[in-house]
Amino acid sequence: MHKLTKQLTGSLLVFSLLSSAAACAQEIQQLSLKQCIDYALIHQTAVKSARLDEAITDAQNREITGSALPQISGSGSFTDNLVIQKQLIDVSIFDPTGRTPKGTLAPFEFGLQYNLLGFVTISQTLFDGAVLVALQAKKTVEELARKNVQETQRDTRVNVSKAYYNVLVTREELNQLSDNIHTLSESLHETQEMYNNGVAEQLDIDRINVQLTNLETQQISLRNSLELGYELLKFQMGMPMGTSLALTDTLTFDDVRADLADTTGFSYGQRIEYSILQSEKMENLYNLKRYKMAYLPTLNANGVIGANRATEQFDYFNPHQFWYGYGYVGLSLNVPIFSSGERKSRVEEAMLNVDKMEVAMDELKQSIDLEQQQAGSNLRNDLQAIASQQKNMALAKEVYTTTQKKFEQGVGSNLEVITAENDLETARTNYFNALYDAMIAKIDYQKAYGKIQ
Repeated sequence: MHKLTKQLTGSLLVFSLLSSAAACAQEIQQLSLKQCIDYALIHQTAVKSARLDEAITDAQNREITGSALPQISGSGSFTDNLVIQKQLIDVSIFDPTGRTPKGTLAPFEFGLQYNLLGFVTISQTLFDGAVLVALQAKKTVEELARKNVQETQRDTRVNVSKAYYNVLVTREELNQLSDNIHTLSESLHETQEMYNNGVAEQLDIDRINVQLTNLETQQISLRNSLELGYELLKFQMGMPMGTSLALTDTLTFDDVRADLADTTGFSYGQRIEYSILQSEKMENLYNLKRYKMAYLPTLNANGVIGANRATEQFDYFNPHQFWYGYGYVGLSLNVPIFSSGERKSRVEEAMLNVDKMEVAMDELKQSIDLEQQQAGSNLRNDLQAIASQQKNMALAKEVYTTTQKKFEQGVGSNLEVITAENDLETARTNYFNALYDAMIAKIDYQKAYGKIQ
């Protein structure tokens, strides 16, 4: 019995721990738009990749800096001459008496069986045009990598904002539809009572049932759209799909009109895309300079210090044996004379790349001008549309309320109520669509003028 109690206690403990873990796993994260953007700037894969590219660029720049500093390396070799090579020598030259006939050849071994060599090499680039230009271009390359990160962050902010507002509008539309279904259900109940009292007809009940079914079908579709909207938002944020997410912000007409920054004094450099092209052009100019510097000589200093010892016996651990040291310092100069036009072709190619980048910058200017015109026009139109739809929705709601009261008082028809309900639902749908379009137009407008960084 005591053993059974212990087993039950252990099982309850495990169940409690699992329940707590499940509750934590299902905890809903309530986030504002700013919090969603902050989350995306840390976890979104595109942002991570851009930051890694920036880190790679930093490492490459350090590599270039290292190539301009002194280089020190150590080397060593050990040789066991199993069979020492022999050479034939005329031994008559070693006979001072002249008795040995000239042309008498004898084999001689040059070298010993064991040979151990160790040395340290030191080198320093004194002048190399390519290295010099690479050092000058470091700052430009770093700026380009940083701007690429900024562009990715800008796109992430835009994508997360659009996905966030899509969920807000869909959620609000779904709430309004749920209210309509509740109101229509009450109307169905009242009509049923009126039918029971002989005031209404079965046709009135059928019409409401048809309308109620249509709204319920629309509700299912909106729920699916809302679920998909949440998944899209989590994708744009880099958030796991299984995370439960709730949005804390709201979206109104005032939100669309707020924070419309002044666009006077705009310069193309405010657009990160144009700023990136400026850095790329500067990078191409450094490439052109690097290829021109290839016509100049390169000068390097080097030095070697080492020691070696050859012996017939492997006694290198004997501290009394003598090692023979050596060393030297020197300069090496490389003067380019003729490259069969290779260097000239590289310079021409680099100049063409600079010209091509200028054309790309002009094209981007035109594209930005067009984008700003379209964004401004869309925003103005959408602001007018949302104002009209807001008034239209209020009017449709007033008509529905009046029609509902007339029907309850017996001076109106059920068909008029259903028609007014349909008009109100259409007005609400148009309003929310206009609200979302206006918010997207505002984001595109701010992006076009470089207000989103």
